Amino acid sequence: MKKRSFSGIQPTGKLHLGNYLGAVKNWVDSQEQYDNIYCVVNSHAITVYHDPKELQQRTFELFAILLACGLDSKYSKMFVQSRIDYHAALAWILDCNIAIGDMNRMTQFKDKSQKSPKNINVGLFNYPALMAADILLYQSDIVQIGDDQKQHLELARDVAIRFNERYGTCFTVPEPIIAEVGARIMSLDNPQAKMSKSNTSENGIIYMLDSKDAIVKKVKRAVTDSLNHVAFDTSRIGLYNLLSIYECLTKKPRDEIEKSFTGYGDLKIALAEEIFRELEPIQRKYYQLTKDIGYIQQLVIQHEEYIKDIASDTYNRAKNLVGLI
Repeated sequence: MKKRSFSGIQPTGKLHLGNYLGAVKNWVDSQEQYDNIYCVVNSHAITVYHDPKELQQRTFELFAILLACGLDSKYSKMFVQSRIDYHAALAWILDCNIAIGDMNRMTQFKDKSQKSPKNINVGLFNYPALMAADILLYQSDIVQIGDDQKQHLELARDVAIRFNERYGTCFTVPEPIIAEVGARIMSLDNPQAKMSKSNTSENGIIYMLDSKDAIVKKVKRAVTDSLNHVAFDTSRIGLYNLLSIYECLTKKPRDEIEKSFTGYGDLKIALAEEIFRELEPIQRKYYQLTKDIGYIQQLVIQHEEYIKDIASDTYNRAKNLVGLI
């Protein structure tokens, strides 16, 4: 029997190359290995101020672009988080089994609070409990995550172990899978920061639907250094980031990559070409899919009965174990 893999992604902002190389591409490449469940975690997206109509639109758009990237219904069940009410219900049970000290240690809450001090709400603080519920509802054996989510997954593991010991076995304790290459793609114009939807500068982000001209301009402007010698050197963070992206896309050995370029100009031209070569078929498929929003809406509910059966079974077991009727 295949192990079950669960992963989720938020419909906040536009999907970018960092999301793709750090998560989605790995999901696609490994989907035949596992029994996969993938979720557009739109309930997490309301922890920040948002336009409701825009959130709905981005939820459908993200669903479509995940399909365009290659997630296949033969191997992967996809759904939208807010359509399965058991997520929020289980999160409350988990809330009652997570120590406040554990929540206080969550570094993402501290980081996001500092960036948006006017938007510190209970949902933002409680975000890790809902994330734990997302994972544990589906008896996930593994979770494919970026390295910035390790702390959240540890919390999910801890609460699963604590609950099982306290009330009786209910949850599978999930193991993390973090890609060795591409797990942390950095901003092109500020390589000390992760490429992120929350970046203030668009020059540092390559979006999945960027034109070839836009990709070339952004890569050419990418921060490097004055040495102009191509080598995988973690201390040269701008260059290392560009080489890591090239390595992810081409799968070439590092020594071969280093010998391929005489300077940064050659590297940037080749990198822009590789990025567009990867993204162009995804863009084409995305625009085909989104011509008919009704078709996307049908795909959103395609696997819901399967998903609900798993979620309801886990939730009702947890509910009974804690004594709720």
